[in-house]
Amino acid sequence: MIDYAFKPRHSKIKSGRFLIFSHTLVTFLPPYTSHSECAYTLFVVAIFWLTEALPLGVSALIPAFMFPLFGIMSSKQVASAYFKDFHLLLIGVICLAASIEKWKLHKRVALRMVMLVGVNPAWLTLGFMVSCSFLSMWLSNTSAAAMVMPIVEAVAQQIITAESEVDALEMSYSNGSTNPGLELDGRHIPHETRLAGSASTIQNLPPAETGRKSREDKYNGIFKAMCLCIAYSATIGGWTTLTGTSTNLIFAEQFNTRYPDCQCINFGSWFVLSIPITVIILLLSWIWLQWLFLGFDFKSMFKCGKEKSAREKASARVIQEEYNKLGPISYPEIVTLVLFILMTLLWFTRDPGFIPGWSSLFPKYKGFATDSTTALVIGLLFFIIPTKPLSRTSNGENTGFGYTPLITWKEFQSCMPWEIAFLVGGGFALAEGCEVSNLSAWVGSKLTPLGSLPLWLIILISCIIVTSVTEVASNAATITIFLPILSPLAEAIHVNPLFILIPATLCTSFAFLLPVSNPSNAIVFSYGHLSVMDMVKAGLGINIISVAVVMLGIMTWMVPLFDLYTYPSWAPIISSTNNTGL
Repeated sequence: MIDYAFKPRHSKIKSGRFLIFSHTLVTFLPPYTSHSECAYTLFVVAIFWLTEALPLGVSALIPAFMFPLFGIMSSKQVASAYFKDFHLLLIGVICLAASIEKWKLHKRVALRMVMLVGVNPAWLTLGFMVSCSFLSMWLSNTSAAAMVMPIVEAVAQQIITAESEVDALEMSYSNGSTNPGLELDGRHIPHETRLAGSASTIQNLPPAETGRKSREDKYNGIFKAMCLCIAYSATIGGWTTLTGTSTNLIFAEQFNTRYPDCQCINFGSWFVLSIPITVIILLLSWIWLQWLFLGFDFKSMFKCGKEKSAREKASARVIQEEYNKLGPISYPEIVTLVLFILMTLLWFTRDPGFIPGWSSLFPKYKGFATDSTTALVIGLLFFIIPTKPLSRTSNGENTGFGYTPLITWKEFQSCMPWEIAFLVGGGFALAEGCEVSNLSAWVGSKLTPLGSLPLWLIILISCIIVTSVTEVASNAATITIFLPILSPLAEAIHVNPLFILIPATLCTSFAFLLPVSNPSNAIVFSYGHLSVMDMVKAGLGINIISVAVVMLGIMTWMVPLFDLYTYPSWAPIISSTNNTGL
């Protein structure tokens, strides 16, 4: 869902320096034309977004006064660009997210999913990744990571405690002493398990120092693998749904605004194209982290009927205790879950493509109802349905109770990402200004020579550039800057715009490399178990995996999904001659 917490500011450069620099650079553009004035505005906003010299939402307001002063758009036209269908969808989604977080439904779902996969360290890591990625489809990536990380920390601590106790027992046996019982948080390991576990260790016991270092490395590897699996799975799950992250929503809104005759991008179509990418990247990322920090022992992972180790028992106990603290499922949780399922089903069935959706029930108003319509209807119910069901006395009379809705307006306001709303509005204003000033057409004409390159190479270059920029800039700012550039590029080389825009949109979420790359990384890094080099080493591998999988997807299963090899009728025909006068 929408990421409304941004990465920590990593630039201290004053905004005035960038205004001077941008003013100098714009002199290279043709003077006193709407193209150069719009390009100047775009450059100034991009500099402020990339450096975060001002808050992102504040920087997004720059076009609101620069476009009227330059004569590009009137103030009324710019103002109307700041509020679109996207904002209505955002409001409905935030209502759902606020209720899920308030009643802790997300925690119950996460713990239950982890309990299903078992407590083997490898499977436990996969369970955390699956649960966290599933939550981030509907909640913000930041919220998913912040909620799951304390559970991971508690489980990891219990694993380390159990391992330490087992090591102490093995040392006592190797020294000839006995231990009547090994306690793990007040519980004893059975005598047979202790003997079986210690016998194999005594045979090949390393020297004291070597053994201590080996154990420390193993413990550190457990912490690192579990921490990184949360950071990365929160990001991976976010791009699966159209509402999962702000970049997807920005792409959908700007794409539908630029190509209003194309109705191919909706919740269902995006899920179909992204779910294979998500599953493949999630599994490969799990394998990569296992190999990097824990080693990948297939024999141990898939051995059936094996006695659980002390580490696995400790993990299972912590997860079960956390789940028991939640108590039985409450009435507000049930209602929230029902509304969540209903919203998802309505999104999928509005216009699935292969069969008529519920929107076909209104043939006179085709295209009027969008995903935001569903989100608003369901979102409104959260303010109407009470937190307690109406009960009756023995004589059939209704009992009075203090009426409280599932969420209140204050709770909604505390979750509403106003900065994202302004940021996206600024992006819409810039996109509209580029169209009005013909800057998009001018950029497209200058990019025409790239048509001589192979298509796969053009896509790969755009993916690498976007992935590199998003490591140091906000994901939302990155997609807002690159969409007005890549759309004219696709039109200029006469390629289906989706061929370039879909991979670029997905790559704006590939911020795995640094702690400041996205809020999920920063949250996990703050626990102190990781170094920057740990994250760089792991993130570089996942970046390569992600770009490779996206390239595979765009050249295979996405082609028939959107008929990518055919230039669509909804895209404009761009002449190779330059009609912009530049």
